[in-house]
Amino acid sequence: MNRRDIIKGTGLLAATTLLGPVNTFAAEKTKKEKPVLRVAHITDVHIAADNNAPERFKRCLEEIKRKKVDFFLNGGDSIMDASYDNVKREQVTDLWRIWDDCMQTVNGYEVHSCIGNHDTWWAAPAKEDPMYGKDYVVKRLKIPARYYSFSRNGWHFIILDGNNEHISLDPAQFTWLEQELNGLAKNTPVLLMSHYPILGITPTLVGGGHSDHKKLKDLFYQHKDKVRICLSGHNHLSDHTMYNDVWYCCNGAMSGFWWGKGDKESAGPGYYLETPPGYALLSLYADGRVENEYIPHGF
Repeated sequence: MNRRDIIKGTGLLAATTLLGPVNTFAAEKTKKEKPVLRVAHITDVHIAADNNAPERFKRCLEEIKRKKVDFFLNGGDSIMDASYDNVKREQVTDLWRIWDDCMQTVNGYEVHSCIGNHDTWWAAPAKEDPMYGKDYVVKRLKIPARYYSFSRNGWHFIILDGNNEHISLDPAQFTWLEQELNGLAKNTPVLLMSHYPILGITPTLVGGGHSDHKKLKDLFYQHKDKVRICLSGHNHLSDHTMYNDVWYCCNGAMSGFWWGKGDKESAGPGYYLETPPGYALLSLYADGRVENEYIPHGF
């Protein structure tokens, strides 16, 4: 299986199948044009002190910087785990301290993050505790809110929070998303990022997908002139699925098998099932085309 898939948005097939004359023309057009943005998508870092994870993560960030990216999208599960009932305050603060230290490697870069299910400490003594829940994660990730949007170079980016009942957008967030898409000019290219896959093959294999995928799919179809690609992580698997001319890219996991060696189902050292640890590089073009390349990092 090719781990360095390059995929084209707006109706093109994967690069390995660009054989016909129409697709060849489209591929040549992409080669001649420069993207308006180069973006790194990292997800499921699950940073911790063991397995030399901090140094390995830092080396990977240095590798990404050499590829001249404009900014980083971080798909959540930044720390190993704050979500279990037995996790103590000291463990949570230590994990975020390690995260902060690692992110000094990309000091000066924009990092736009979403919240993963393992980032939130629910076992705080009380809901009034300043470390309880999502608000603390928002603070630690230095993001404006649990869901938000921004624009760069003609592209609009929407960061979602699927950490709600049955993995979904809460009603207020869905209304906000509707208004966000309605308010954009026609043909504005949009990239959405959720921690969890919205559509794709990986939810069929291992679960963990948005339960409101039909509702979201219908909304995206109403805005098919805008929505180009949906990024996710959570499942630690590389999966590039197109539906209704929208790419749904689950881009593996920086940590692979949680920085470990793997198990009997791992296809190689550090793999989760058939996917090695890695990250994605995206090239975004002015006309809405997008390339998403998953790159195993080997650290």
